[in-house]
Amino acid sequence: MLARAARGTGALLLRGSVQASGRAPRRASSGLPRNTVVLFVPQQEAWVVERMGRFHRILEPGLNILIPVLDRIRYVQSLKEIVINVPEQSAVTLDNVTLQIDGVLYLRIMDPYKASYGVEDPEYAVTQLAQTTMRSELGKLSLDKVFRERESLNASIVDAINQAADCWGIRCLRYEIKDIHVPPRVKESMQMQVEAERRKRATVLESEGTRESAINVAEGKKQAQILASEAEKAEQINQAAGEASAVLAKAKAKAEAIRILAAALTQHNGDAAASLTVAEQYVSAFSKLAKDSNTILLPSNPGDVSSMVAQAMGVYGALTKAPVPGAQDSVSSGSSRDVQGTDASLDEEFDRVKLS
Repeated sequence: MLARAARGTGALLLRGSVQASGRAPRRASSGLPRNTVVLFVPQQEAWVVERMGRFHRILEPGLNILIPVLDRIRYVQSLKEIVINVPEQSAVTLDNVTLQIDGVLYLRIMDPYKASYGVEDPEYAVTQLAQTTMRSELGKLSLDKVFRERESLNASIVDAINQAADCWGIRCLRYEIKDIHVPPRVKESMQMQVEAERRKRATVLESEGTRESAINVAEGKKQAQILASEAEKAEQINQAAGEASAVLAKAKAKAEAIRILAAALTQHNGDAAASLTVAEQYVSAFSKLAKDSNTILLPSNPGDVSSMVAQAMGVYGALTKAPVPGAQDSVSSGSSRDVQGTDASLDEEFDRVKLS
């Protein structure tokens, strides 16, 4: 008897035949184990026992003892995750495109009592519910969203199945869409749309590249002009600083030369040295006449160097002498007469040069 019980527990409990209508496999009562008093229930299986035609208890995995004739094993439920292939079916999207779509359903029996007495064939019921829910959810989406939102579509189908299958003691773990078959004409139009979209993106990317290139070139020119202006500004500042330093250095050198010259003039024979310097400068200036222009002004006696030196020394002596009180008016009148005489002589010389 124990050997027969062991053989009974090792038998496959979910047998059935695939009907022509495409229904899922159904249980066959011939596959149920027989009551042999001592039974061994496999792990991850639940055996529903009826006593005198009424539900009695669910056998736990391991050793169980039943009363012959009174107790009968009515249902055997597998607690493992069950994979059901959902057949291909037609569905219409929101934009009236007919699709051929199939999927795979993963479920598990959570309550053996509800799965046994809540529905006649739980697997078939869940398969039909998955098909109807799939058609309903696809009718809410357009063709483009069907391909982009497959994960959200799967989640919506799982939620709808769980709400309806809760009273059956079955929980849908996940639903996966395997294949989506599109009509040939729609497929061609989709390919044309993809090609047009790619050409559009290529054109946009090319225009953006041209725009970025023009911006970079303009930015480079702007930076170059800014750097050039800053360089020119720095150059002008440096040049001005150099010229100022040069002028200051020349002024200091001239002041020092004047101090040295003044000190030299105060010494013995200083007037003779000053006369010699004036004569040398006069000869040097006279040698450069008529080099830059054809119009020149000459004194009445250009060859009389001594008179020019004497005149220059006279001016120098008049400037160096201290002014005497009471004699300022006479000096001013004499100076004005000398200036007037000099201007008259210069005018005569100028007229004479123009006539010649």
